[in-house]
Amino acid sequence: MTASMSDVVGDASVVVCCGSGGVGKTTTAAVLGIHAARVGRRVVVVTIDPAKRLADALGLEAGLSSEPQLVDSVGSNGGELWAMMLDTAATFDGLVRTHADDPEQVDRILTNPFYRNMASAMSGTQEYMAAETLHALHHDDRFDLVVVDTPPSRNALDFLDAPGVLSRFLDHRVFKLAMLPTRSGLKIFGAAAQPIFKAIGKVVGSDVLADSLAFFQAFSGMETGFRERADDVVALLRADGTAFVVIASPRHDTITEAVWFTEQLQAQGVPLAAAIVNRLVPDFGSVDLGPDAGALGDLAGLIGNLAELQAIRDAELASLAPLLDLAGDAPVALLPLLDQDVHDLVALDRISTELFGPRG
Repeated sequence: MTASMSDVVGDASVVVCCGSGGVGKTTTAAVLGIHAARVGRRVVVVTIDPAKRLADALGLEAGLSSEPQLVDSVGSNGGELWAMMLDTAATFDGLVRTHADDPEQVDRILTNPFYRNMASAMSGTQEYMAAETLHALHHDDRFDLVVVDTPPSRNALDFLDAPGVLSRFLDHRVFKLAMLPTRSGLKIFGAAAQPIFKAIGKVVGSDVLADSLAFFQAFSGMETGFRERADDVVALLRADGTAFVVIASPRHDTITEAVWFTEQLQAQGVPLAAAIVNRLVPDFGSVDLGPDAGALGDLAGLIGNLAELQAIRDAELASLAPLLDLAGDAPVALLPLLDQDVHDLVALDRISTELFGPRG
């Protein structure tokens, strides 16, 4: 397992960490990045977790920002570890600046109330911007590996599907309808007077309609750039150099979601690169004293606790069976529950040792 897990991190250009919330996904992404940097890779970890806990563990006193920051204390043999936090709105703004024709178009879009709401609140925006950030970092010459901590979601394929959803939306008749005033030369108020837009305005409100029409008029001409970029992201997510690592904990709900996600990947022809299960009850061994058990006195309670912990571990291992069966030849790492929270590099190193073995 150790060599194969090392190969996943050593060979890929992109590692996508997937799983439901609360399974240690962000911490695991950091550990993968640390190991990669220590074997000579220039890696950037992108997290969606705004908690300062991870920044503290990496020694970044100022916290994480939307731009990659070098972690000075990690890396060897030319390797470097960088870290950043996904900023959905800032990433969307950057896309607008990339594809707009001139500063005036940028200003019209970025100051539009409909756009501001869409950039921060529209369903799927966070997943698409995570994929967009991955694309940008993959083409950044500073890095040869990108590790992505994907947004938690009940539908774990949102991240994988998001670029395609955008492409389909740009081709959808609703979008084409919204772009009609621009293509027909109508001004905002002239378009709002048309029967179909008046009907929409009665449902969503006249102010929202005016803002949305103004946005789509400002967006005119940028569709091709957005669509081409989305297609590039789709291709990257399905490239041979992209490794999907599913992360779970030994609970029925997270294992069920990990199994479902793995099945969906395989159905789309995307192989599972590895699976990591965090927070298993450690193996404390067992004691069989036979007829001498009655002579233990006060130790009998401790022996009982040991037996109870072993029973919990056995139940946890049994719950993993569907995921282990589905993983096939992909490496599966089982990491123990730690006796402390992960709050510094020492704790991250401890997990790294469990995952990859002692540092050479």
